Amino acid sequence: MDRRKELKSLYKQTTFPIGVFQIKNTRNNKVLIGTSKNLTTVFNRHQFQLKMNCHKNTVLQQEWNQYGPDAYSFDILETLKTDELPPEKLPEALTALEEKWLAELSPYNDHGYNRPSTAKKQ
Repeated sequence: MDRRKELKSLYKQTTFPIGVFQIKNTRNNKVLIGTSKNLTTVFNRHQFQLKMNCHKNTVLQQEWNQYGPDAYSFDILETLKTDELPPEKLPEALTALEEKWLAELSPYNDHGYNRPSTAKKQ
């Protein structure tokens, strides 16, 4: 097996942390709660969009521009134990986990960047 095929095979076997994250404005304590099937890369995507001034959450983007990147922390709130969960149950479990954190932190209006609605991936 050549090296490229070997690396590709290893990548396919790699598991990424799955769960709930927050982006927190440390100046006003507003947060954005979201989920990802790859918590390893989700922060890079959000930071890139914010730096490029093209994040889909316009309020977060405006405040990022106002306060700057040093005013934000990117944190993993909770991960799913995927070895204890059948793959077909993953979306349901991820939604339930996000709903739990949305209920706990209420990141809406003056307290956060989420829109009051059903749990949704960011």
